Amino acid sequence: MRNSSQTGSAAAAGKAGAAARQKSGRPRSHGARHDPQVRFRLRITAGEHIAVGPGKIALLEAIRATGSLTAAAKSLEMSYRRAWLLLDELNGSLAVPAVESAKGGANGGGSVLTPTGEQLVETYRRIERTATDSSARDIRRLVAMLAR
Repeated sequence: MRNSSQTGSAAAAGKAGAAARQKSGRPRSHGARHDPQVRFRLRITAGEHIAVGPGKIALLEAIRATGSLTAAAKSLEMSYRRAWLLLDELNGSLAVPAVESAKGGANGGGSVLTPTGEQLVETYRRIERTATDSSARDIRRLVAMLAR
């Protein structure tokens, strides 16, 4: 059913899309085709916030690689404030913090994953691998259903 506020150009586009579906049985593609990417996006929520998720794990990995929250944020093209908020939320969700940070100064400060942080990253990535491996046959079936 069409919304009465739909404009004339949107209505024409809707008719063109319907015509394309009638000819081929499926909607027309928009843009170039790309190889399908399969990603599991595990999130553990606590109330309204995400306690553990892919962005926080990526941030931990970037901190491990750079030794700095500032450098980690830059490597992820994220503001320092956003990175700090994610890390603060993550550390507040855990029984033991995932990262320890030293204040700046003569040595410039820095951040390091705690054993809990290392275990969190390792466990999260293992869950992703296990899910991918266990679902490989079904994933191939789903990908085979995609328009080429």
